[in-house]
Amino acid sequence: MGTARGAQFIVPLHFFAAAVIFLATFLVVAQASNGQTNSDLAAARRHAGHLQHGINLSEWFAQVYDAKGYTKEHFQTWDTATDIALIKSAGFDHVRLSVNPQPMMDAGRRRGASDEYFGYLDAAMKMILDAGLAVEVDMHPDSDFKAKLAKEDEFVERFSDFWYMVAHHYSSWDSDRIFFEILNEPEMRDPYRWYGVETKLAAAIRRGAPSNTIIAAGARWDDDDDLVFLEPLPDPNVVYVFHFYEPHIFTHQGATWGSYYWKWLKGLHYPSSPENAAQVATLVPEARDHMQVIRYGQDHWDATRVEAEINQAGDWAKQHGVPLVCNEFGVFRTFSDPQDRSRWLTDVRTALERHNIGWAMWDYSGSFGVVTNRDTKAKLDEVMVKALGLTMPAGQ
Repeated sequence: MGTARGAQFIVPLHFFAAAVIFLATFLVVAQASNGQTNSDLAAARRHAGHLQHGINLSEWFAQVYDAKGYTKEHFQTWDTATDIALIKSAGFDHVRLSVNPQPMMDAGRRRGASDEYFGYLDAAMKMILDAGLAVEVDMHPDSDFKAKLAKEDEFVERFSDFWYMVAHHYSSWDSDRIFFEILNEPEMRDPYRWYGVETKLAAAIRRGAPSNTIIAAGARWDDDDDLVFLEPLPDPNVVYVFHFYEPHIFTHQGATWGSYYWKWLKGLHYPSSPENAAQVATLVPEARDHMQVIRYGQDHWDATRVEAEINQAGDWAKQHGVPLVCNEFGVFRTFSDPQDRSRWLTDVRTALERHNIGWAMWDYSGSFGVVTNRDTKAKLDEVMVKALGLTMPAGQ
């Protein structure tokens, strides 16, 4: 399923697209002839049963912006067995473990450093599995890493080799409950390029782990419109993924990343109303951005509007006959009203469940978190737990 190391990867788009379609068709037909396709698709659907109610473990093996970086102390103390037990007791059945591949790839160049890094990751994986949870190993690099994948064939080769090593390392652990997510939010503007890169990376994972289910995404930000452009990969043992933060103007109000004007927003309600939006719009200095806030109020974002968006992803999965999960959705906590946040979470979660789409909320203890007071004793947010259809554990 892989290509020879060192082979040229970039070709004119029309030849590239035709070659990918031919390869996909050939492999699917070949697998069908020996009965593998149906059994592997059944495995993907069975494994997806472990991904119904999840939570993202962020800022542990990825998104570590502390000046000290990825240290032994951080790996051993950020999330502990107490956190994992709390996640299990709340009714979550899996976690999505974000892993930045760059530090691990860099460690591989230093004698013994790779083994040390794998030791920390092994301990985290064992802790999660021993608690009875499934785990998505989510390759979650920074944007500069993804920019290299978009332009440099040699870097694609390096990442492919790295993915083979990781997949092979964990292939003997628990193939039913360990999932390999190819890449978080690829940020690749050329969807044809991404399809080729993703196909190559999936093949490397499959060589390393013949039985584990792979998680595949669309080209840019894992949005639902990225998903519906995607053609399923030639590997049938794949679960497809999308993220849902619509409308971003509500879920990311007050955020200092993304659209510049979000940082001005505060107290924008959900469901949306023209009156509230007009009031919040006065906080935004630029006329064009002011207009975006007004539009949010006029667009009547509510449960019906959310359902209409998620319908598109659900229909795509049905059309292609593949399992689907939404492994990121959530609301930035700082400037959103708790009850508005709860209503949005409830509407998204129930829409996903109506389509039998498993989910993982973003995130456990970060700025979107279901947990507060992590610096002392982690405390679950009861309003958010109930919005997710779960039950507060005793003693919380």
